[in-house]
Amino acid sequence: MSEFILIKEGELTLKGLNRRNFEDCLIRNLKRKLKPCGDFDFRAAQSIVYIEPTSQLCDLSAATELARKTFGAAGVARARSCPKDARSIADCAIDYLRAELSAAASFKVESKRSDKRYPLTSIRLSQYVGGEIADAYPAIAVDVHNPELTVNVEIREDYAYVHASNNNAAGGLPVGSSGSAVALLSGGIDSPVAIWMMARRGLRIIPVHFHSPPYTSELAKQKVLDLAQILLPWCEKLTVELIPFTDIQEQIRQHCPEPLFTVISRRFMTRIAAQIAVRNGCGSLVTGENLGQVASQTQDSIAVTQQCVDLPILRPLIGMDKQEIVARARQLGTFDTSVLPYEDCCTVFTPRKPKTKPKLDDVLAAESRLDVESLVRSAILNSTR
Repeated sequence: MSEFILIKEGELTLKGLNRRNFEDCLIRNLKRKLKPCGDFDFRAAQSIVYIEPTSQLCDLSAATELARKTFGAAGVARARSCPKDARSIADCAIDYLRAELSAAASFKVESKRSDKRYPLTSIRLSQYVGGEIADAYPAIAVDVHNPELTVNVEIREDYAYVHASNNNAAGGLPVGSSGSAVALLSGGIDSPVAIWMMARRGLRIIPVHFHSPPYTSELAKQKVLDLAQILLPWCEKLTVELIPFTDIQEQIRQHCPEPLFTVISRRFMTRIAAQIAVRNGCGSLVTGENLGQVASQTQDSIAVTQQCVDLPILRPLIGMDKQEIVARARQLGTFDTSVLPYEDCCTVFTPRKPKTKPKLDDVLAAESRLDVESLVRSAILNSTR
């Protein structure tokens, strides 16, 4: 019979009447992502997306790995289909999982019946298939409590499906199912993690990066592009908007009080990101802010920064411990790139004693000395991708 990739839907199963919209979004993302691996047929039924290769030229190993990094997929397994009688299922397991069974010291069989009309109970089917496997592989022990290998049997409407232990996948919601957002992407540890977390909640992300040549280098800009490349397999599509920020920072330095440099810079970034968001039909902004981590991330600073835009600002890291963020960055593979010693524009003209409790009236008075609209418009007009 045929070999399939089975995608377990996870959180999508909790959706109500609009569940089909989420499934369709997941399948669209899978089709686009798996296209380089060959031609596949896709269908969804009973909380499973079935991916069937249409020819032997399909690269199932590569497709499985890509599917694992697709948000909306809670579990991914390569499986073989077979007729639903117990003898055929046992023969399929013995043959299809030959390599896994030969290498394992112990195993058990777990059976699930989505087709409730199936005559055997899950326990009886597992006992039968387990007995046949034990006879075929006498060197492997049966261990129903802590097995090295779990043989999974799923009885569904059309066929039975046999596969080894499930591989956990990305989980979350399909990218695009929650709309889109503009994310501020620096070269640091936090913002790539924030982007990953919000993509996992179904947001399609447009990253925005602010650079300040000659105060920041080409290597600093390349670091950000490298971070986006690392995130790309998870986020479906990422096109970084590069915003020149030198003129704005120099104007702030010339005309504003030094303790307010950082918060005023953040307000400019937020305004620019919001205009890009509106231009692209995005519903929110995303930042890597973490409460109390630096002067611009106190409650007072966040409130003053947020005041200049109407769009909601999502801050998925706001209550996380720094070590949690670092651990996630290491898991994603962004950490080593993030800590490369190329400074971004946030380190340009850093005040010696930044205000941690800025007053909005003071900030507005300082900004009144600047042509805010002209500076924002110029930065956007001169942005590149």
